[in-house]
Amino acid sequence: KATMKSLRFISAEAFVSNAEFARKSLGGVAHNLFPLLFKASYLLEQGEVIHDLVENWPLVDFNMGKLLGTTVDYQEDLSRRTCSVCLESCLTGLRDYVLNHPSPYVKRLKVVDLTGIKDVEVQFCECKKTMGRWARTQLLSKLCLELLVYLQQIQCNPGAFEISVDVLIDLFVTERNYEVVMQALLRKCCCPLKICCVSFRSDNLDLQKFFYIIKLTDPSSLRKLEIVHNVRLEMEHLEILFNSIHFPLLMSLTLPARTFNVQRFTATEERMLTNIGEKMGEMTQLTELSMPFSILTGRIQKLLSPLKTPLKMLDVSNCSLNHADMAYLANSFHVNHLEALDLSGHKILDLYPSIFFKLLSHSSSVLRSLTLEDCNIQDTHVNMLILGLSPCQKLQEFKFLGNPLSSQALKDLFTFLCELPMLKNVEFPVPRDCYPIGITYPIDDASLCRFDHQKYESVAEDLNLILLQANREDVKASTPLFGSYDAAVQETNNELGAYLIKSFKETLEKFTTSLNKMS
Repeated sequence: KATMKSLRFISAEAFVSNAEFARKSLGGVAHNLFPLLFKASYLLEQGEVIHDLVENWPLVDFNMGKLLGTTVDYQEDLSRRTCSVCLESCLTGLRDYVLNHPSPYVKRLKVVDLTGIKDVEVQFCECKKTMGRWARTQLLSKLCLELLVYLQQIQCNPGAFEISVDVLIDLFVTERNYEVVMQALLRKCCCPLKICCVSFRSDNLDLQKFFYIIKLTDPSSLRKLEIVHNVRLEMEHLEILFNSIHFPLLMSLTLPARTFNVQRFTATEERMLTNIGEKMGEMTQLTELSMPFSILTGRIQKLLSPLKTPLKMLDVSNCSLNHADMAYLANSFHVNHLEALDLSGHKILDLYPSIFFKLLSHSSSVLRSLTLEDCNIQDTHVNMLILGLSPCQKLQEFKFLGNPLSSQALKDLFTFLCELPMLKNVEFPVPRDCYPIGITYPIDDASLCRFDHQKYESVAEDLNLILLQANREDVKASTPLFGSYDAAVQETNNELGAYLIKSFKETLEKFTTSLNKMS
């Protein structure tokens, strides 16, 4: 639906739509109009105008989230548009802000905040070319290094070195952009544009390189740390990380699959786990913890009880939790604060129904997102599930892919879901009766797409009709077969694929060598 624009905004659009005229006239524009012109230029993808606005930015701060978010003159939030043309113009404009003016005393810019940009699946910009987090990391690092070269080569105004602008950014580092980011961080003190890392994500990176670059990011001001795919971080490495680096402001921590494996626990590893728990307890701001696909049987209390601050988000999907772990979660001080919980991969309704009720009733006043994928939820569990979810009136998102539910069970569940007033997003499984008889759960990747697509479409239509009849068009229901959208994976999937092939090749070579030795 169209969003209302004020007369000021319509005038700003008219002004920037003629790029040549706008660029010539910027000198006479009142400083307080720059934010308005910036949002209008961003909406119309006027790259050259955006560049010149940033190059001549007259204010103390430049906050992308605020500039593109909901404003009085134009309500629409543009921060989800990661338009390549606009973002590149922004960053090159920033470089030229440092280079191009002979009078640094009128330069007031102190802070640029790029962290408000949100990477989403569907893009509304005309050019349809996006610049994701990885590419923004790469470009900013490259521009900082270029800037240093320029400043050394040309006899420019020495005042340029007196400029100091903090650039707040969410860094995303992989093997492919490691070198340029590392060099930019190393030379940060000499560069007028200071990269300030607010959150750091690392995929496909050698462990040594990860340890080196994380120290360069200034961990004392890091708010979010995500170590996700293909960083071979195990428990002993995590202990070294926490013993050697302090993260006093860390609010969110994501660890890669298989960081913990308690199957082979020795006394040394028990001590390590205790130490890691204590170190996390020192992170007094930590409220989000994600550690999927680790084996943590019987150890959740040891890990979480030292935390001083209650968790708001917990992902323990596929962590082989047992009765004691679930009971601890349901009774811990965290449960009353949990806004997002992922218990995927646990047969919780089968094995621990009473704990499940307790968990949901304790978290119901705040719970916004619940994920129960591959939990073996069957038709016989639906009434129990409805009973458990009934108090969760704040729930906005419910994901339960990979469960063996029939079409009829899904319809019953959807009829209930219509009653949850805040619900916005539902991810539901392909009904069991759309698959061949005898399919076993969890379904392997090879069989995942082998279902009756026509029948599925018909069921999906019925489910949407249930929402429609209950006046719940605001609820989006979908079946993303291979899991929810991850902007970071989407952006680096070629590198991710190459890395996986390389790992597989190395494993095969080791296996072949072992066979040869045996024979």
